[in-house]
Amino acid sequence: MNVIFTCGGTGGHINPAIAVANIWKERYPDSKILFIGGQGGMEQKLIPGAGYDFKAVPAHGLVRGKSLKAIMKNVGIAREIMQSVKKCKKIIKEFKPDVVVGTGGYASFPALMAATKLKVPTCVHEANAMPGLTTRMIAKRADQMLVCFEQSVKYYKNPERVKVVGMPVRKEFIFTKKEDARRELGLDERPVILSTFGSQGAKVMNETVGKLFRLEQEDGFPYQHIHAVGSYGWEWMPDYVKNQGVDLETAKSITMSEYIYNMPTVMAAADVVISRAGASSCNEIIASGTPCLLIPSPNVTDNHQEKNARALEAKGGAVVMLEKDCSAEAFYETVKGLLGDQERYNTMRRAQLDISVPDSAERLCDIMESLIRNR
Repeated sequence: MNVIFTCGGTGGHINPAIAVANIWKERYPDSKILFIGGQGGMEQKLIPGAGYDFKAVPAHGLVRGKSLKAIMKNVGIAREIMQSVKKCKKIIKEFKPDVVVGTGGYASFPALMAATKLKVPTCVHEANAMPGLTTRMIAKRADQMLVCFEQSVKYYKNPERVKVVGMPVRKEFIFTKKEDARRELGLDERPVILSTFGSQGAKVMNETVGKLFRLEQEDGFPYQHIHAVGSYGWEWMPDYVKNQGVDLETAKSITMSEYIYNMPTVMAAADVVISRAGASSCNEIIASGTPCLLIPSPNVTDNHQEKNARALEAKGGAVVMLEKDCSAEAFYETVKGLLGDQERYNTMRRAQLDISVPDSAERLCDIMESLIRNR
């Protein structure tokens, strides 16, 4: 059987597709798998790195706004999308997929549109609590819509075609044991804080964490703290932390790096996660069962990160703090409150594990098989 996955833009769209592709390959070792995504996007690097063939098409998201400049730009983008759909039709005719699976991002639209026009079975997984523009545009045409949260079903005009399957994540997030992770990372018995604000980072949040380091130092380092700065902050944050009076060379309780490449291990070792509320981050946290403090980015379309965070908060699995209310002191008091209240901590952990769908990737593969059988 041949399968096309289409996704792009962020890890929250790319990683779930890779997770599902891995399960599909386990089930059908002889199947052919192809990914389609945007030119110049991170998918162009991540997907071949995961061992899968990749074809790129021009892809840009529509510009929001009603100004003449925005309208003119969108006209050009619309032409580009039409050309990308045409290119995807050619790819699909040559590859002959039995099913096409989209996991979000504007880069997935051309392949999904082409597949529906060619009557190829399609399913679309929406990672965010509220559907994005691409999902809304393709929802009427796709054979099956898949969501992470039960409360997301209400956003779709045809709820009978929507299934709750959770978020596909790598198996390591689910099965890595805390004691093994701590041993691998060389950590002692003190609680572990993990803070990360995405691959690019966030200046305000990184500054807040820098001040948090100072508070931890003043308190005698009661915790071990692992922080991922992101690409935009790596050049300036070491100096910023030093100006806070914290010497990273001697402060062995703090580990700061540009990226965390072994996130399943680090998250398994952590006792509290401080994070943005992107779909991928939320669901990796849920899968690991780690109580968290979520700070939604205020700079995303449709405020979808806050909706993700509130969905997790409503189930009792997260504490949500808006960026405008953030301070190092607020961070520290929240972390101490979570770690100092064992009953509350355990309740949050149970809530996350209740939300988690550990066989999400398998469920998605089941749906793909059903679409192929019924084509």
